[in-house]
Amino acid sequence: MRREGGVDGKLDSRDRWDVALGVALFALMLCALYMALVGAPRERTMGDLQRIFYFHVPAAIAGMTAFAANFAASVLFLVRKERRWDNLGVAAAEVGVLFFVMVLVTGPIWAKPVWFVWWTWSPRLTTSLILCLLYLAYLLVRKYLEDPERRGLVAAVFGVIAFADAPLVWFSIRWWRDIHPSPMLESGGLAPAMRPAFLTCLAAFLLLMAFLLRRRLALASLEDDVEELSRKVS
Repeated sequence: MRREGGVDGKLDSRDRWDVALGVALFALMLCALYMALVGAPRERTMGDLQRIFYFHVPAAIAGMTAFAANFAASVLFLVRKERRWDNLGVAAAEVGVLFFVMVLVTGPIWAKPVWFVWWTWSPRLTTSLILCLLYLAYLLVRKYLEDPERRGLVAAVFGVIAFADAPLVWFSIRWWRDIHPSPMLESGGLAPAMRPAFLTCLAAFLLLMAFLLRRRLALASLEDDVEELSRKVS
């Protein structure tokens, strides 16, 4: 069983890493907020509304990265049948859903003044919604399976299948042209003066994803301990 904390109340190495990561995350988030809201220049056409970009796109990249971690963990669980990969899979799915909910909320806020509609069934928006719903279903499926081995196996298969939608989300605006903006970083649509703010926000969101994953994995370790104790008592 995992012990929390060190001897005489001192922090163990994992706790120290979490504290250091939390401090770095706080500082980087403050820097990202400043760069996005103050440091970045005002966009000529959309004005200050364009500043949503610095949160919307990094959240999408962080969410996709978390879903990719879920996919890798699912494959590793199917190959090795180790509980740690199942724990990583569920942690990554929860974190990915959190970021994609952020994407689906900030997207319409940005779209309404630009497209004059809150939502349109464009390929990028539709595939993003489907991806988020697939991983919500992944989490719901786990809730209805009590046996840990069966739950891990079913969830891993579901995670592999769900990730098949991720390439559609990524390539949708490259394969199908619609009202959604083209990839700004690839098409040169992002001015050089805006890149420092974007890269700072991207680093902040990726660090936030890593921090949340670590904390969720620590919780999963405690859940395993509780489950083990329950089996011994019963």
